[in-house]
Amino acid sequence: METSIRLVKNKGRLWTLFKTCFIISACTFGGGMVIISLLQKKFVEELGWIDQDEVMDLTAIAQSCPGVMAVNTSIMIGYRICGPLGAVITAVGTVLPPMIILSVISLFYTQFRSNPVVSVVLRGMQAGVAAVMLNVSVTMTQSVVTGASRLTWIMLIAAAVAVLVFDADIILVLLVCGVIGGIHTWISIKQKKAGKDGSLK
Repeated sequence: METSIRLVKNKGRLWTLFKTCFIISACTFGGGMVIISLLQKKFVEELGWIDQDEVMDLTAIAQSCPGVMAVNTSIMIGYRICGPLGAVITAVGTVLPPMIILSVISLFYTQFRSNPVVSVVLRGMQAGVAAVMLNVSVTMTQSVVTGASRLTWIMLIAAAVAVLVFDADIILVLLVCGVIGGIHTWISIKQKKAGKDGSLK
């Protein structure tokens, strides 16, 4: 009985994952950051299947991995919620809409390119995309700086300066921040263990 209930629940979650990723991918313009905002609203705020910190962690990993950020993030969210099958379902749901839309557009590319109505619509979408990306940036910044340590502030400012002022390679900046964060975490864990061992004595 419990097994059948679990299967039904899992099927419901898989369908929700596919449907959500398909609709968001089909109706979203502006790339990975925009899609992440909508995935966050759905799975964190509406469904409560994952929390904000997990989305931040998954986004950071997706940004650091090869491939399309939107697909990487949806795969990781799917895996986190429903395991390997969830990852496959979210990947298919995210990839299908652009594949279908681009296949249709490629057949009529010349007409689309010279159509003034399409041009105006795309310009309007750019404004909407900018607004959504600004919202994502503010949300992610708030999540990072809330209770942030001094090291986090230093890395945040240094990374921003490196990218905006010195035009540093984003991948290199992410790798350096990841290594520094990893070393800092390792040292913190060692110190905590040493403190526990000292208290036990």
